[in-house]
Amino acid sequence: MSAASHVADRALAWALAQPVPSPTLPASTVPEESVTPGVAGFLAIAFVAIAVVLLVVDMTRRVRRTRYRGEVRERIAAEREEAARGETGAGGVDDLDGPPADLR
Repeated sequence: MSAASHVADRALAWALAQPVPSPTLPASTVPEESVTPGVAGFLAIAFVAIAVVLLVVDMTRRVRRTRYRGEVRERIAAEREEAARGETGAGGVDDLDGPPADLR
């Protein structure tokens, strides 16, 4: 390779490596009333809002149901415990309600 072709190759590589400025548009080419989300944007936001409302209602229902189930389990456990005390005659809550049955 000759020195002239070597210099030409370097010059070509340097020219190709230079950044090319991109053309820019002026700031006022698009009217502001054209820059809106439109019907598609409204529908997308409406869908998200409806989905959120439905999820909140479902979550509230599930939390309420779980809480009620816990309360019912506690009530059933207390009734069973009271029934077990009543069968053994261990002096349950029924004994404190009034005089014994033979004195009534």
